[in-house]
Amino acid sequence: MEDIRVNLKKTEDKSYNIIIADGVLDQIPSKIKEAGLGHKFAIITDSNVETLYAGDLSEGFKKNNLENKIISFPAGEQNKSREIKAWIEDQMLESKFGRDSAVIALGGGVVGDIAGYVAASYTRGLPYVQIPTTLVACVDSSIGGKTAVDTPHGKNLIGAFHQPWAVFIDVNTLLTLSEKEIREGLAEVIKYGIISDSALFSFLEENMDLIFSYNKEALTHIIKRGCEIKAKVVEKDERESNLRKILNFGHTIGHAVENLSDYKISHGEAISIGMVAEGKLAVEMDLWKESDLNKLINLIKKAGLPTDIPDYMKAEQIIDAMKLDKKSRSGNIEMVLPNRIGYMTQVDGGYGIKIEEPIIEKVI
Repeated sequence: MEDIRVNLKKTEDKSYNIIIADGVLDQIPSKIKEAGLGHKFAIITDSNVETLYAGDLSEGFKKNNLENKIISFPAGEQNKSREIKAWIEDQMLESKFGRDSAVIALGGGVVGDIAGYVAASYTRGLPYVQIPTTLVACVDSSIGGKTAVDTPHGKNLIGAFHQPWAVFIDVNTLLTLSEKEIREGLAEVIKYGIISDSALFSFLEENMDLIFSYNKEALTHIIKRGCEIKAKVVEKDERESNLRKILNFGHTIGHAVENLSDYKISHGEAISIGMVAEGKLAVEMDLWKESDLNKLINLIKKAGLPTDIPDYMKAEQIIDAMKLDKKSRSGNIEMVLPNRIGYMTQVDGGYGIKIEEPIIEKVI
């Protein structure tokens, strides 16, 4: 037997900057040109964002003598699919995008996820830039390199880890969002308060009116804290072997609820429902005080988000959906659970906790 080893030591620096500023959208083309990121750019966006920002961004690239093409797909979670990803790639192939190209993800979480996955796989990997335009994308999905598409079997089951070259957050883009879209993002910000930052949780309790008044200072504060928390977690655990699992609080039950609703319940709404349900599990297992759970419920209601699983969803349906979740292990349902506001429970040094089905049935 011959045994030949291929030594591939990690030498690539995948670090990147998150830039948060008013008006940074106009500066992106020149910053990209200065960095020499690529010679041709696929601006991937959706039908909602295209009319707001894609044209101006494309013109900015042209003024900097950077060839680009806007590739827009219909907005909506239902279009975060393998079919749309293939269609985008075909558009790029027909336009002769090569390995000296780069991808610009301009939009919310759906755009960022699918554009990032295109970048991860097209010609075996292109650099890409995240330009999130929703609160949920600013504080969560644009950071950390998780890219994916959904399938009929569940959310984000097909994808890759692929870190962006940079993230540019223009707070002005949030001023065009509806209150519903602000609520969507607040679900993730509330999550950060529970898993890592009691001061952020208190800020949300005290300043919800400012946030819904589109106060730039308040919005910038929650975006900055959300980015800082997620960045710190990702730095320590890029591939979700342990610590990064805490970012999944509310997402195990939440994704099941979202999927079972056929995405009629939005991501933020589902995560809010999931956080309450998983919080109830933590109380049932004597890991968390009921008074802290009540604080969470009150804050979620203050944000105008739902707290209860719809009556038409049965416990066995939710359990079956959770077993298909990418976070499950050997068919066992695993969750991360809080033990006080700002801290998550650890068992034997790990954050993932196996949850028995009878306990889930009792609580939900």
